[in-house]
Amino acid sequence: MTRFLASDTNPEGFRMEDILTALRTDLIKRCERIAEDHRPEAHHVLENNIRILGLLTEAIQLAEESTRHLQKSFGPSKVSEGGAPRIGKED
Repeated sequence: MTRFLASDTNPEGFRMEDILTALRTDLIKRCERIAEDHRPEAHHVLENNIRILGLLTEAIQLAEESTRHLQKSFGPSKVSEGGAPRIGKED
């Protein structure tokens, strides 16, 4: 059973790319708050956050590519309507 992602047992869940995008948005807001703090600790955290933003962007692109591949191969997901998952086994 998934906690956040849509599945047959969690049809109201989210797409992975939507969660990652929301997380990236929150992290950008956090970066804006510390961007003017010139202490070394703040610079270190900001640099880490910037690196994480790049990794999140890469993860979003991969998730979007997977969604496109699934839609091309199997059509739209029917999980939210009580349908079976497009790939894998049911929970």
